[in-house]
Amino acid sequence: MIKYLKKGKSQVEKNDENQKVRVIVEGIIADIENDGDSAVSKYSSQFDKWNPESFRLSKEQIKQCYEALDESVIKDIRWAQEQVRNFAQIQRDSMKDVEVETLPGVTLGHKHIPMDSVGCYVPGGKYPLVASAHMSVVTAKVAGVKRVIAAAPPFNGEPSPAIVVAMDMAGADEIYCFGGVQAIAAMAVGTETIAPVDMIVGPGNAFVAEAKRQLFGRVGIDLFAGPTETLVIADDSVDGELCAADLLGQAEHGPTSPAVLLTNSEKLAQETMQEVERQLTILPTAEVAGVAWRDCGEVIVCDTHDEMLEVANDLAFEHVQIMTKELEYFQSNMRNFGALFLGPETNVSYGDKCIGTNHTLPTRKAGRYTGGLWVGKFLKTCTFQRVTEEASVVVGNYCSRLCAVEGFAGHKEQADIRLRRYTK
Repeated sequence: MIKYLKKGKSQVEKNDENQKVRVIVEGIIADIENDGDSAVSKYSSQFDKWNPESFRLSKEQIKQCYEALDESVIKDIRWAQEQVRNFAQIQRDSMKDVEVETLPGVTLGHKHIPMDSVGCYVPGGKYPLVASAHMSVVTAKVAGVKRVIAAAPPFNGEPSPAIVVAMDMAGADEIYCFGGVQAIAAMAVGTETIAPVDMIVGPGNAFVAEAKRQLFGRVGIDLFAGPTETLVIADDSVDGELCAADLLGQAEHGPTSPAVLLTNSEKLAQETMQEVERQLTILPTAEVAGVAWRDCGEVIVCDTHDEMLEVANDLAFEHVQIMTKELEYFQSNMRNFGALFLGPETNVSYGDKCIGTNHTLPTRKAGRYTGGLWVGKFLKTCTFQRVTEEASVVVGNYCSRLCAVEGFAGHKEQADIRLRRYTK
């Protein structure tokens, strides 16, 4: 039996909130399409209290950001980027171009072609999410993208030195200090001073996610991202203190971030809920994490591993942390998720910040049909074919007859003209 000891907001409440966001975003995008840079300036002033002469940072401004950081911070950023770059390169090396003769005289293949330009968004209004620069810019550069531009909002009234340094070290070709819908729209649509890109990637708040959704088609996107989600699957091999820390560690992303405990131990469930309340009295980000837990936190108790697996695959959460005696069972049978974190020794924060896997992951059940951001997202896999005269006759006969079945006379003639020319 599946039992909910705690439930979050209903889907109806969530839908109402989403509709309000949708209308606001539509208006901002339309303004930027019509008024370009002046609209970007207007919204940046309104939302970020930030309206510089140029949103693109100069070499001197980037240099000043380096000077504002301790060398130890720069070294840590470099180490994290090395991990991300190394794993992205391993992924890229696994993707091979193909060229093979499938029939005598018929050569088919595909090539992996990097996109020409990508815009990478790095959230930074509430927290300066330095790691998002590694995940997007580094990965795009490993893929071979020619032009990578990066944008982040100001933090405490100025460009975040750590984010800017991370963007620059990652290889960004242009760095902008603006955020929100105006940043997404400016990069996607273009303005008088910003050339548009082919794809937008990176996480963000509900407004950023909605902007990406509305602009999808005009540009590519990595995925439709909602609030951070974390699912802790645990049994009595771990304790409530650890489970509570891992739930709140992701709940602090924002007040709408779901954090769910799924367990077969009601004792652990009760202990975890008590620990959450205790830790909220001492956690510096409790003001945010506490709201997320109150409104979006859930505790689900199951009788069996099979029930736990059923619930987990139905939730299809972004982050799934598994702390059970049966790690192999869940690793082998989980189908719908963004990333797995296996065992109590690891945690979502490692993936978020520095271990090397990408932290831009599917939310809102998108794990049913896509994985997260990776080097392959920046590559177009495009096919080609090459055929000899003799093979054209063989294929042409089949094609001509199949086109006749469908009534496509023009298609049929494409085959027939070659049959007339190449048949000996």
